[in-house]
Amino acid sequence: MSQAANPACKQGRLGIAIGDPNGIGPEIAVKAALAAHTARGGKPIIIGEHYIIDACCNVLGLADDARAAFEVFHAGALKPADWEPGKISAAAGAATAAYVRAAIDLLNGGRIQAIGAAPHCEAAVNAAGIPFSGYGGLVADYCGYPRDRAFLMLEARGLRVVHCTLHESVVSAARRITPELVQQAATAARETLVLMGIENPRLCVLGINPHAGEGGLFGTEDEAVTKPAVAGLRARGWHVDGPVGADLALSERRHDAYVAMLHDQGHIATKMLSPKGATALVAGLPVLFASVGHGAAFDIAGKGEADASALIDTLDLLEYAAAHRRHPARK
Repeated sequence: MSQAANPACKQGRLGIAIGDPNGIGPEIAVKAALAAHTARGGKPIIIGEHYIIDACCNVLGLADDARAAFEVFHAGALKPADWEPGKISAAAGAATAAYVRAAIDLLNGGRIQAIGAAPHCEAAVNAAGIPFSGYGGLVADYCGYPRDRAFLMLEARGLRVVHCTLHESVVSAARRITPELVQQAATAARETLVLMGIENPRLCVLGINPHAGEGGLFGTEDEAVTKPAVAGLRARGWHVDGPVGADLALSERRHDAYVAMLHDQGHIATKMLSPKGATALVAGLPVLFASVGHGAAFDIAGKGEADASALIDTLDLLEYAAAHRRHPARK
């Protein structure tokens, strides 16, 4: 399946999947679409349900001219009777996945060049019988790639971190980190940076242990895992430094992206920079797909109170990336 953008597509036109329809996703999708239209013109496409978007517009008090700033692609994935703002449900979880599939179809059909997704609910999607631990695996499924090719890259204020491991215990993660996994994550990071227009990215691999093991003083894992991984990446002719202690590397900010070993290595750094504004990019796939670093906020769903700044930032990043995108070949 080809993922190349259709030349007939308006440059940078964005699709916005509403995420969990029972959360704040529909509301922030509308707010972000309006902001994108105001800033750059064009008409983003919101992927969801007509009746949900209409209800959001009513809550926000939008006039007809404001509603004309975006298009709605009606997915028909959620019956009106199943729309229950504030409730976690299998029906909403199934709809969340359907919106991603519809967005990928629009991308492949050339109507959009990049996809921004509002927050999901893992419990809801899994309740629908869909194995789910984040958008990455779902996007890989719908694009026809193995799930292990997709990695999470968090971006906040220019800091980009791709993660080797995510939602598991530190003990389990440490057992799974191999030179091959580190190289796969680094490859995913590099491909996505090239896709975004960074021609020769500078990568840094973070250490597993403090100070990257201090030559074995703080553990031998970096000697056995991250050092061989970096050597292999350099042998490809890539600019890769490391392993370097995470505290030093992330404080110096001298690279285009960092390969983190563990969830907290990357998440703490990016969320300290932007607590609610981090962008979650799917790295390693030849599509521009990103979500936000916060949840569905069911407690304020449907009230018109949600802050859309994280999704606005995500669309800004995708707009820039779409305008500068390249089409790298995987090595």
